[in-house]
Amino acid sequence: MALPDLIEIMPLDRPVQARITVPGSKSITNRALILAALGEGETTLRGALWSEDTQAMVECLQELGFMINVRPSPEETSNRTITVYGRGGTVPPGGTEQQPVELFVGNAGTAARFLAAFLCLGRGVYRLSGVARMHERPQAELFRALEQLGYHIESPNSKLPALIHGGGPRPGKCCVSIKESSQFASALILCARTGSWQVEITGQNAAESPYAAMTLELTKIFPTTGGAVEIDPDASSAGYFWGLDWLLSQPSEVNSHTTAGSKVEVVLPRQFMESWQIDARFPLFLRSAPVEISRNDDLGDSVMMAVVLAPFRATGGVFTDLGRLRLQECERVAALRTELTRCGAEVLEQGDCLHVSKSTLHGAEIETYYDHRLAMCFAILGLKIAGIKIKNPCCVKKTFPDFFQKLAAPTPNGLGARICDGRTGRALGLDELFAV
Repeated sequence: MALPDLIEIMPLDRPVQARITVPGSKSITNRALILAALGEGETTLRGALWSEDTQAMVECLQELGFMINVRPSPEETSNRTITVYGRGGTVPPGGTEQQPVELFVGNAGTAARFLAAFLCLGRGVYRLSGVARMHERPQAELFRALEQLGYHIESPNSKLPALIHGGGPRPGKCCVSIKESSQFASALILCARTGSWQVEITGQNAAESPYAAMTLELTKIFPTTGGAVEIDPDASSAGYFWGLDWLLSQPSEVNSHTTAGSKVEVVLPRQFMESWQIDARFPLFLRSAPVEISRNDDLGDSVMMAVVLAPFRATGGVFTDLGRLRLQECERVAALRTELTRCGAEVLEQGDCLHVSKSTLHGAEIETYYDHRLAMCFAILGLKIAGIKIKNPCCVKKTFPDFFQKLAAPTPNGLGARICDGRTGRALGLDELFAV
C-alpha cells in the first residue's frame, strides 16, 4: 500500500532505547556504479543503496547495455547487492543526432552529472534528460569543462535536457569550478583515468572539498579488474537519528511527555568515524554546539538537520555558506526558513545565511516541496513536537525508502513511533510506510 499524501508524526510519549541501521551511502553507491562500469570483469557492491537516485543510475547503465544484477540485502531493506559487469573502459555506442540513445535521470543530480562525463567516453549521440526540477539545476560548468576536453554538448541553456556527442577517450586538460556543485569535479575525476584527462579544480575550498576528496580517494582504492566493494552506510541518513538522540534529551514547553533517558544509536562499522563522508562529523557538532556552522567547511546535507534543531538551543544558531542548498532538490534555504517559521521559529534569512533564534515550536502542516531531506528533518521534529504533518512523504524514496518504517518499527530496531494518516487519523501499519 502507498503512503498517504499527508501523514502525521505522533510525538514519542516514553523513553526509547533503539539501535538503528541506515541504508548505504548514495554518494558512494553512484560513484561505485560508474567505476564498476568502467572496470573489467565482475564488481560486486555490497550494502549499496537502492533508492530512486541509485535506481536511476542503474537503469541508465542498463539502458546503455551494461549487464547489472540486483539482489536483496538481508541486513537492510533499502540496500541491495549489485553486481556490475564492466567493459574495460568501453562505453556502449550512442545513436545519431536524429535518434540519440535516451537516458532519463529523474531528479538525481549525481546521475545527471556523472553520466554527462561518462557518456563522453562513448561514441555517438546520447540525450540526457530528467524531471522539470532537474532541468533547472546547473550543469554549465561541467559542460564547459567537457568542451575544453574537446567534446560537443548541445543544450540551449547549458542545462538538461542535453545532447552529448561522445568522442571516446581523448587525452586533454580541463579546469572546473565547484562553486555551484562539487559533483562537477567528481564527474570528471571518475572518468579521468579512462579518458586520460587532467582535471584542475577551482572554487571555494577546492583543495579540501569533501565530496571531491571522497571521489579521488575512491578512485585510488577501487578494484579495476573486478572484486567486492563494501559500501559504507550513509552519514546523512545517520544524521537524522543522531539529531533525534540529541533532541529527545531537550526539554519542551509544548510536549508534556518525557523522553529523558532515551538513547538512539546508529549501527555503524567500527572505522566509520574515519569515513570520507563529511556528515560523519555531525555528532561532534551536536556535542560542541558551535554558534556558527558552514555548509562549505563543517557539514554537508546534515546542516539541514542542524538548522531544524537550532530553535532548541539556548544560543540558536547561525548557518553560513548555504548557497548550494538553493540549487538542489528545491530552494532549500527558503524552504527551511518558511517551514520553520510555520512551526513558530524565529528565522532570519540574510544572503546565503540563516539566523535561527531559540524559539517555542508548535505543530504545522509541512510543505516538503518533494524534497526528501525536508521531509525527514521535519519528521524528526514531529517525534518531539505534537501536530507535525508531512505533505507528500513518499519523496523520501529518493535516498531512504524505509525511513518511516524505521520510525514506526518496534524497539530496539525502530523507535516505536505512531504515524497516522494526516486526513483520517488512522494509524498506519509498517507495510504502508515504505515509500515507493
